[in-house]
Amino acid sequence: MTINEAIARVDALKPNNYDPVEKIKWLSELDGRIKAEVIDTHEGGENVVFSGYNEDTDINTVLLVPFPYDDMYIRYLEMQIDYANGETSKYSNSFVLYNNAYLNFCNYYNRTHMPKGSKMKFF
Repeated sequence: MTINEAIARVDALKPNNYDPVEKIKWLSELDGRIKAEVIDTHEGGENVVFSGYNEDTDINTVLLVPFPYDDMYIRYLEMQIDYANGETSKYSNSFVLYNNAYLNFCNYYNRTHMPKGSKMKFF
């Protein structure tokens, strides 16, 4: 999924008045978290380059999480919109959906990538 696809999908599902630049910032925060907490904790993480997204980033940039786990981006944007609107009950529901999608991706990544380990020390 690209930045543009994520923004277009959330705008179609949850009409809102938030600027695309704000949504790009939210996507950047999420991918930054995924890079630091999931990808970098596994072997090969150093091969994945991520330096954040901003208003100058090409909107056709592919986000870090692949299909079929990329619905996480939609859930995250919905959650951020609900939070920004102060709609706490909607936010709670959106958070549960996002958190489930995030955990599904983490479980997939953990199953398919070797975690970094520390060298064993014998005393």
